[in-house]
Formats: sequence, C-alpha cells, structure tokens
Amino acid sequence: MVWTGVSSVCRTSLVFVPAGVKIYVATYKELILQPIVKDLGEMMFENQPFIFQQDGAPAHTANSTQEWLQTNIPGFISKVEWPPSIPDLNHLDFSVWSILESSACSKSHNSIESLRQSLTREWAKIPQKMLRAAVWAVPGRLKAVIKRKADT
Repeated sequence: MVWTGVSSVCRTSLVFVPAGVKIYVATYKELILQPIVKDLGEMMFENQPFIFQQDGAPAHTANSTQEWLQTNIPGFISKVEWPPSIPDLNHLDFSVWSILESSACSKSHNSIESLRQSLTREWAKIPQKMLRAAVWAVPGRLKAVIKRKADT
C-alpha cells in the first residue's frame, strides 16, 4: 500500500506501508498522521491554511482519527462534510494514481522492491503542473455533483 499527499504547489514523497502491515487506526496514526500529516502545513504550505481531504477508508473515518484530525489539522474536511467513496471527487483517485500506475507498471516487476523503485522514480517524473491540474479540477467536480443533486 502507498500513501502520498498532493497539493497545487507541491507533493509529499511516497510512503510505502511495510508488507503485511494492515492499516488500522493505530497504524494510520503511527505511519501517516503523526509523522507526516501533522507537519503538512509547514512542509507544503509555509504555514498557510490548507484543506486536508482523505477518502472513506475505515482507518480514515474512525472516530479517533476524525478527532485527531479536528485537533491537529485546521483545514480538515470531516467525514460528515465529505461524500464517502466518490472517487470522482478525489484528485488522487480520478487522476494521479492512474498516471503513476500507467508509467510505473508499464513493465512487469519481479519483486516488491522493483515495483517500489519504479513507483518512486516515476513519481518524481510527474510534472507538478499535472498534479496542479488535478487539484484545481476538484471544485468544478464538486459543483457538478451539487448541481446533479439539485436537479434530482
């Protein structure tokens, strides 16, 4: 499993979850939230406000995760405010992961390490302008969902 953070101005490194590790609330906090997400504002935005979005994975929507994010991330969008499991509203799902997968997996890999190296190499090659376009597409997609809901 791989995690990353993307914004219109920069990206995090890829974070590889060790083989065999299941992402439960505790491991999500230990591997992702505390060491990476807590410092995103400083790392990616020079302490400027930002919005943190995640998908509907159980470790993301757990009450203790939601509470941690409310406490530590001022621009967090809670599970109550964000539609669950709509990949069309998550720039990683509708754009970024497919770009990375198509380039990193264009040839087969004989080991996890080979795949990891390929993902890391190809991640660095994706131009920031492509990531920016994906991030900037989200507001239009949100408006389309709201319009569809209003039309029904």
